Amino acid sequence: MAKNIQAVRGMNDYLPADTRVWQKIETVLKNILKNYSFSEMRTPIVENTLLFRRAIGEVTDIVEKEMYTFIDRQKSQRDLISLSLRPENTAGFVRAGIEHGLLYNQEQRLWYLGQMFRHERPQHGRYRQFYQLGAEVFGLSGPDIDAEMIIMTARWWRVLGISEYVSLEINSLASLEARSCYRKALIAYFEQNKDKLNDDCKRRMYTNPMRILDSKNRDIQILLNNAPKLSEYLDDESYDHFHGLCKLLDASGIKYRINQHLVRGLDYYNRTVFEWITTYFSSQGTVCAGGRYDGLVEKLGGKATPAVGFAMGMERVVCLVKELNPNFISDTSITDIYLATCGENAQNLGILLAEQIRDLLPMLRLMTNHGGGSLKKQLTRADKHGAKVVLILSEEDSFHERISIKDLRTGNQEKISQKSLAKNLSKLLISGGLSGIL
Repeated sequence: MAKNIQAVRGMNDYLPADTRVWQKIETVLKNILKNYSFSEMRTPIVENTLLFRRAIGEVTDIVEKEMYTFIDRQKSQRDLISLSLRPENTAGFVRAGIEHGLLYNQEQRLWYLGQMFRHERPQHGRYRQFYQLGAEVFGLSGPDIDAEMIIMTARWWRVLGISEYVSLEINSLASLEARSCYRKALIAYFEQNKDKLNDDCKRRMYTNPMRILDSKNRDIQILLNNAPKLSEYLDDESYDHFHGLCKLLDASGIKYRINQHLVRGLDYYNRTVFEWITTYFSSQGTVCAGGRYDGLVEKLGGKATPAVGFAMGMERVVCLVKELNPNFISDTSITDIYLATCGENAQNLGILLAEQIRDLLPMLRLMTNHGGGSLKKQLTRADKHGAKVVLILSEEDSFHERISIKDLRTGNQEKISQKSLAKNLSKLLISGGLSGIL
């Protein structure tokens, strides 16, 4: 007997019971994005490796260690190109925006949901194939849009019932020019304390010293207490931008903490950066993060365009909702109405009748019994699938154009004409608080 083939480590299957939970959460998130007038855009999961090297930065963990990269043969063996599975989607969105003329002198509010890939050690809520929902805004440069995006994410947490388990941290990375001056001061400080740095920090000291600020090493964190502060190097425009953001968040009642060590792991950020974090996970507690990247469009070949965005790890959000607000997903049934039939003629008519119901009530989830079985067995199946109502069509009823309708919540049952079925179903479901499915 052949040995079973298992899924690749860190790349998970999501079974029907899982996807029903995901879909319920996704529906909430997408509806709120629609409330804020965002439009969906979809990009390929495979891009030219050069796109990520140029956008994310050569000396980042993602590019150096985590990308799934392979050589793709083109027209001939000599014509080779390096491709990578996308580790994030902002670079792909910018590439698509430039390629299709969506960005210059235009305002765009876009969102995406899809798989990303990073080769790292799998852990709770963090996998090699993972799902991100992200939003990007192009063409707006003020702190007001930064604030609105943070406010929108706060609305997500409220609706999902997890607000008390996440907290907001913000920082300003200043302009590229101001950051260059800060970078020199930071390198000088690390040179004076080189004996206190570990090997990883020594490697980054000259290539990407700001990433050391994000170190989780306790000794490095102590060393950073006396390091130069980026806030001391903010240019006037960046200071005004950050002050404006804080003022808007205060007015909106959004609590936050200014974390001067918050730098994010991607090189393209400037000015505003933020993270929603949770202490629920033992490590790697970021749930949603983003910021401004005003120079990225020009860096990738487009005209200079201000931009801000964020990405949220869906696995972590789903985990938080399932474990901390189980009532939100308590009803994950797959059907509203179950059509039971007794007899061959009733079975044949039932299939046609089910199609008529779907035409009249297209949002209704209706399941028709197949495979026969006694009425008792069919009622058991209806309950197993979470149906609220069972329609019972007998041989006699099929000839007299009648049908029985049974409310499984109350046990009430009555016989009605098939012509009035849609009207009666609407009344029954609305009276049961299920009007949202009609």
